[in-house]
Amino acid sequence: MILTAQQSSMVFFLAVASNIFGAVFTRLGSATVMTETLVGLPLPPLGTMLVIMVLIFLLGWPFEWPAIVFVFVPMLQPAMIALQFDQLWFATLIAVNLQTAFLSPPVAMAAYYLKAVAPQWKLKDIYWGMAEFMVLQVAGLLLVILYPPIALWFPQWLYGK
Repeated sequence: MILTAQQSSMVFFLAVASNIFGAVFTRLGSATVMTETLVGLPLPPLGTMLVIMVLIFLLGWPFEWPAIVFVFVPMLQPAMIALQFDQLWFATLIAVNLQTAFLSPPVAMAAYYLKAVAPQWKLKDIYWGMAEFMVLQVAGLLLVILYPPIALWFPQWLYGK
């Protein structure tokens, strides 16, 4: 119970600190500059989305998901709104993308978590086992990027939109 309270308070502290950081970042006009830069890229909107997905994938190596979700996504979200992408679709892409990043070398946080749970397994074997799953996840991510209704049909059905 004490460990749960400690971890929950740490996530809450991270959320509060990232909101303060985001507010200062926005107040200084940096978020506007970032949005204008991303929207102004000489790419079609889908190309800009792919650039953002690559950026999130690379951020998934050194950072844990709370840092990316609380700090980086709020900086990228105004650009996605300006490009008129569905926010639920964008959130789905981020979730799948982060999971894929956590499985991929060089850092592969999930591999180290699994190694801690099953110390008798070799890290090389864990990487090979994750490689096949990563191929499936990347294929799924590309499918959802190219055909958004895969991620949006149920919410649209549920809410009648």
